[in-house]
Amino acid sequence: MVIMRTGIIALLSCTVAACASDNQVSSTLPTGAAAYGVISAPSPNQDSVADYRIGPLDTLDVTVFQEPELSAKGLQVDASGQIALPLAGSVEAKGKTAAELSADIEKLFGVKYLKDPQVTVSVATSVSQRVSIQGEVTEPGVYQVSGPTTLLEVLSMAKGETDVAKLNEVVIFRNINGERMGAVFDVASIRRGQAADPSVQGNDMIVVGYSAARRFWQNVVRAAPLIGIFTRVAPIPSAY
Repeated sequence: MVIMRTGIIALLSCTVAACASDNQVSSTLPTGAAAYGVISAPSPNQDSVADYRIGPLDTLDVTVFQEPELSAKGLQVDASGQIALPLAGSVEAKGKTAAELSADIEKLFGVKYLKDPQVTVSVATSVSQRVSIQGEVTEPGVYQVSGPTTLLEVLSMAKGETDVAKLNEVVIFRNINGERMGAVFDVASIRRGQAADPSVQGNDMIVVGYSAARRFWQNVVRAAPLIGIFTRVAPIPSAY
């Protein structure tokens, strides 16, 4: 019995040591207000559709003011993320909002063909895009999203976090202007209404951190009857 107790205490000691490195995963990524500078939250004063990023196989309507021959309806974004326009040729549409694509087309037409062109792009139909979620969630994997989506919505798709998830260490990774970027969010604060729920886009990857501290408390609870050190064990602290 003494040997068993010694072994259990040694195991718990190792778990405590693991807790010391619990914050290393996201230490180099922006947190708090800085995180929203990388991955923004939907604006309450802005239509969320305006933030939608165009993806392959979406269908677009392109209207050039007073130029019906240059306008087109039902243009499908091809698998490489491009659309074909009269005179302008292939135009990169993937990853842009409708407003951003409108501005790009205006520049293309304005260089050679039109004076002060006015172009409006609208998304006629959107095809589901994929978001991956890994780490401490009940059902990690790849999920289909259609249109504007938030972090909490994707967590719900994955059936929520596990009991050892580190809720203040949830990372969203995204390719921005060809560079892989990431930011750390506090899901507990978001659920309490103390922080905004960030937007999630197609091809984003979400990683829910692991809390060694929460695992430590679970081990304490399980081991307490064996080593006889507690008569009553407090709940796992929510700060972990």
